[in-house]
Amino acid sequence: MSGVTDMAAEQPILLLTGASRGIGHATVQLFQEQGWRILTLSRQPFSELCPWTTARECHIQADLANLDDIDRVVADTRERLPNGKLHALVNNAGISPKGPDGARLGVMGTDAATWHTVLNVNLISIALLAQKLQPELARAKASIVNVTSIAGSRVHPFAGVAYAASKAALTALTRELASEFGPFGIRVNAIAPGEIDTAILSPGTDEMVSREVPLRRLGTPREVAETILFLCSERSAYVNGAEIHINGGQHV
Repeated sequence: MSGVTDMAAEQPILLLTGASRGIGHATVQLFQEQGWRILTLSRQPFSELCPWTTARECHIQADLANLDDIDRVVADTRERLPNGKLHALVNNAGISPKGPDGARLGVMGTDAATWHTVLNVNLISIALLAQKLQPELARAKASIVNVTSIAGSRVHPFAGVAYAASKAALTALTRELASEFGPFGIRVNAIAPGEIDTAILSPGTDEMVSREVPLRRLGTPREVAETILFLCSERSAYVNGAEIHINGGQHV
């Protein structure tokens, strides 16, 4: 674990936002297999169908579009850290609003309220969580992983303008945090997934994959989770300020 030299003495703890489905679910499963304790945060309440032990007491319900919730999230998190250490923060929560019938929202179709909501969830809440949890992250010499997107570096046929702009800004925020938090032993990196096989894929994705992805297949949530785990482990101890593309070569 990133900077965790006393692994045998304490169980590492992860705070994962956007944990209710897809990449979030795969990340919970993988980190649990590796012995981590996971605190999950999502807009959804705890699901009674959740198969993981201790999940109920480790779940925090909050809407990151409402920045007034951040202080409560931080307080709830601190109460659940027995040694005042948070070993990893993975910012997976993100929203990509659509127009009628799932249409892509461009500049002309995106109103101020949509901009405000998307930027709060996809960018500003991440900065505030890192800012307010910095002491707990520093004590653990922790790793922060931000989930950006291929849409942050190229025009995407399905992801709207507010989503794309927020993800490009999150890449910049990753660099800023890596520079500012590095002296405290906190590493900050990003992953940029492409077309991943989750329930939120847009119609037409399969055709796009066959044209644009050299590997000619969708990625899996598990493959994304494996990269997140790498960035939260000692195997990446000198990786800081990086963005790893997970898209089968779609970016080339």
